[in-house]
Amino acid sequence: MRRYLRIVVLCLACGFCSLLYAFSQLAVSLREGAQGGVGGGSGVGGGRGRGRGRSRLPAECKDFSLCYWNPYWMLPSDVCGMNCFWEAAFRYSLNVQPIQRMHLAVVACGERLEETVTMLKSAIIFSIRPLQFHIFAEDQLHDSFKGILDSWSFLQTFNYSLYPITFPSENAAEWKKLFKPCASQRLFLPLILKEVDSLLYVDTDILFLRPVDDIWSLLKKFNSTQIAAMAPEHEEPRIGWYNRFARHPYYGKTGVNSGVMLMNMTRMRRKYFKNDMTTVRLLWGDILMPLLKKYKLNITWGDQDLLNIIFFHNPESLFVFPCQWNYRPDHCIYGSNCQEAEAEGIFILHGNRGVYHDDKQPAFRAIYEALRNCSFKDDNIRSLLKPLELELQKTVHTYCGKIYKIFIKQLTKSIQDRYDRPPKER
Repeated sequence: MRRYLRIVVLCLACGFCSLLYAFSQLAVSLREGAQGGVGGGSGVGGGRGRGRGRSRLPAECKDFSLCYWNPYWMLPSDVCGMNCFWEAAFRYSLNVQPIQRMHLAVVACGERLEETVTMLKSAIIFSIRPLQFHIFAEDQLHDSFKGILDSWSFLQTFNYSLYPITFPSENAAEWKKLFKPCASQRLFLPLILKEVDSLLYVDTDILFLRPVDDIWSLLKKFNSTQIAAMAPEHEEPRIGWYNRFARHPYYGKTGVNSGVMLMNMTRMRRKYFKNDMTTVRLLWGDILMPLLKKYKLNITWGDQDLLNIIFFHNPESLFVFPCQWNYRPDHCIYGSNCQEAEAEGIFILHGNRGVYHDDKQPAFRAIYEALRNCSFKDDNIRSLLKPLELELQKTVHTYCGKIYKIFIKQLTKSIQDRYDRPPKER
């Protein structure tokens, strides 16, 4: 008799545990269902002005003290009964982490719409984790951006926010005309996007040839003092601009190029920067205008020169990544001088000097046109390589065209990794 009684008790215990497990799974499914309408991979969203943030979901349980020995039907109305029931039995806090998005910012003014859209497309095509775009543009471009990006909403791999061009009111005209129209907007991103921890800023003439995830992962390589990452302006000092012509301080031997700039903006907002204007260290928001006033007659490349001056005085704050992360015509126009790109291929292509739109560097233009004309269909992306290689073979009369294989080396790998492997292996 005792044996049968033990079996009955054991069965009841197993049934009770199974019931608790079922409740917990139901709670998880309800939570995931709610998250689908809030953020992670929910497609496209955005608006003018300040970007939309993700609303925070309520926690299933306020506190153990509210629910530990209480039956779930006696709990307050703002406490999730099923999850508290599970927690009361096992004191286990169910915590589902939201997917962390990669934040990408760009500033577009004038005739830069097509270029910017092509850059965004290249980021979407190869990236794995979802993206959050922060697009700063002149008002007349907002409707065009919105129309194009909304038409991509079926991808469900990115969100976007549109912002007006904004400078400090007392010096807005001076900042706007510095170097190129609106270019200096990037200096104020840490002050505008106050809720964003880390950010990748890129110029409009950037093309991603591998996932954004890979450059984003460099944030983990920052040491405790580093706040930003950029590539050198030149690899070969004999053709360098800063070391031959600059009339102001600059970082390292040849300066840095700000067309691709990875930032830990939380650190940037907190840091007090050394400078040559006062013995007092200044916050990011306090150093920019004094710096412009002191050097405005000596700078040529606008905001990039100001960044070089800042990191000249604060070299410990900069992480320098290799030239393949910001590959420009200067790396091949007089002969190849980016060894990392020769070994592994180009990771990010930077078509400055307008090379996407003229015939001076046809290898750069061929990559741009291939990605501009490419659709998001898998077959279209897979079939991009062969005709592109044929176009690149026509450019061998140029120095950059002679090494055309480095233009498609990483691109080929990115397409194979993203689109040719079975889903479980990606």
